[in-house]
Amino acid sequence: MAFLLLFSTMSFTIDMHFCGDTLVETALFHKAEGCGMTMEKPTSNDCSITKNNCCSDEQSLVNGQDELQLTLQKISLEKQVFITAFFQSYLELFDFSKEAVSTYTAYSPPFVVKNIYKLDETYLI
Repeated sequence: MAFLLLFSTMSFTIDMHFCGDTLVETALFHKAEGCGMTMEKPTSNDCSITKNNCCSDEQSLVNGQDELQLTLQKISLEKQVFITAFFQSYLELFDFSKEAVSTYTAYSPPFVVKNIYKLDETYLI
């Protein structure tokens, strides 16, 4: 629950670098490196041919939630009782005892009168 609360209130950016129409790189929390095809600007204004850059950068901002609302106050009393009973019955499905309690430690085993395995023996002839 804390993990969900953390990520619902956190804002982050997704930076994407496209080369033409193809997504080349995606980065979270920092600027995308790119594909290395950056266009150099000409140093002189003499008769130079300018080419359009085929690469583009796109940045998406995901805003987190600024205000948290307590929804426990909006739940009716019957629903609160149901939720409490559900969790209590669910937790009782599991046995959290650390050691098994043996109820036979005070009793000794019965005496052997006859060998039972000898009484049930059958022989094929």
